[in-house]
Amino acid sequence: MTETSRNADTMEAGDHRPAAPLDHAAALTIIIGIMLAMFLSALEQTIVAPALATIGRSLADVEHLSWVVTSYLLTATVATPLFGKLSDIYGRRTMMLIAVSIFIAGSIACALAPTIGALILGRALQGLGGGGILPLAQTVIADLLSPRERPVVQAYSSTMFMAACILGPVLGGVLTDYVHWSLIFWINVPLGALALFMTDRSLRKLPRNERPHKLDFIGAGLMVAAALALLLALSWGGVRYAWAGPEILGLLGGSVLLWGLFGWRLVRAPEPFLPLSMIRQPVVGMIVVAGFFGVGTIIGLSIFVPLYLELVLGQSPSGAGLALIAFMVGASSGSMFAGRAIARFDRYKRVPLVGLPVAIAVLIALAVEPAGHSLAGIATLLAIGGAGLGPMYPMTTVVIQNAVKPHQLGTATGTLNFFRQLGGAIIVATFAAIVLGGLDAGAGGLTLAKLTGGGAAADFAALFRFVFIAAVIFLSIALVAVLLIEERPLRGPARAPASSARAAAE
Repeated sequence: MTETSRNADTMEAGDHRPAAPLDHAAALTIIIGIMLAMFLSALEQTIVAPALATIGRSLADVEHLSWVVTSYLLTATVATPLFGKLSDIYGRRTMMLIAVSIFIAGSIACALAPTIGALILGRALQGLGGGGILPLAQTVIADLLSPRERPVVQAYSSTMFMAACILGPVLGGVLTDYVHWSLIFWINVPLGALALFMTDRSLRKLPRNERPHKLDFIGAGLMVAAALALLLALSWGGVRYAWAGPEILGLLGGSVLLWGLFGWRLVRAPEPFLPLSMIRQPVVGMIVVAGFFGVGTIIGLSIFVPLYLELVLGQSPSGAGLALIAFMVGASSGSMFAGRAIARFDRYKRVPLVGLPVAIAVLIALAVEPAGHSLAGIATLLAIGGAGLGPMYPMTTVVIQNAVKPHQLGTATGTLNFFRQLGGAIIVATFAAIVLGGLDAGAGGLTLAKLTGGGAAADFAALFRFVFIAAVIFLSIALVAVLLIEERPLRGPARAPASSARAAAE
């Protein structure tokens, strides 16, 4: 171990290396560049959904359409912690360029795909790049700004991420209806090239916090395999195979075994994939739990609220989309308020401690009376609930970055995003099990066609009551985790990046 490494190990958790002397224009260029890259990653998660039917007809394969979405989500989830760790070894700029390049290559492969199989492979390649962009962008913000300066910018990035998720289905539908579905992927090429150019030039000026590491390939492989087995089980359970079938039970059992081996590797490896000094910190553990259940519930509600509006309240797809926009607008507003409040308040936990009970109260109201709401009424409730949930995005990111050493920022941010996405997958599977398992699907499982083709609104209302109850339980766990987080002061002055840079230079 080098002297530099020994010195880094003795640094107090949460210390932040002063930023290099950057003027306002340089700092702004960095932030715009990484947000453009993040926008592409977020947009691609939802833009393909409206085009699926058209793609199936164009490529003459409907049976495997679901994998066009699933392949991206699977590879994006497993890539998230890998890119975070690698950025601590090789630097943010190098890994961001690799992630964006992989994303562009995957987009070209998708646009040129002659078959569904080729499209699925292209989407998997896209996911590898897209999954690396988000944690890298959040880590770059942490490198550029002190912990007290980060919340506002992290809130902007959260708002942009949610806006991209809303814009995705709209843009995908327009391009598919009026041009061609392949343009959904072609538009990533010029935008990706612009992001590549901006990040290449701007990130050369970024302060460097990487240090020599040895990548634990065995540990990384075990974690990826364990997550992949779990996500496959959640994707196939109740849809392709029965939950109690040998295929799903085998995947779940294999995942448990692999997670156990991963835990054993963490203890035995000379330099484990996730540093024990980091994961043993109570702050890190509790913020991961809060992100898993809090952000995971937001993802689950984003997917199931439109289905609830259509099946229970009889809304059209456009009406359901409007209500979902109200939810996202509320979440974006809550995220922006939280970013500014966390930067100003020493007792920053008060923001989510107020927001989460508000969201829980809204979900309780929906659970008590799932039917009988007007579109305006449900949009109002969802906007209020979204405002309560919005602070979970910037708060979890800022707190975990404030708790670790500078050379662990990429690993910590990638780990948090991995568990937030994994939480979303598990909570989505839980909601699906409640809705799909509560109806007699008959032979072959309950498909979307069967679901929309029968069943009374009262039956669906009873099922969605339990969905909202489950959401209340998940958010209550997140609330307890936030309560248990040690409230460490955010380091650094609450000043603009340019001011911070001048202070560092002096």
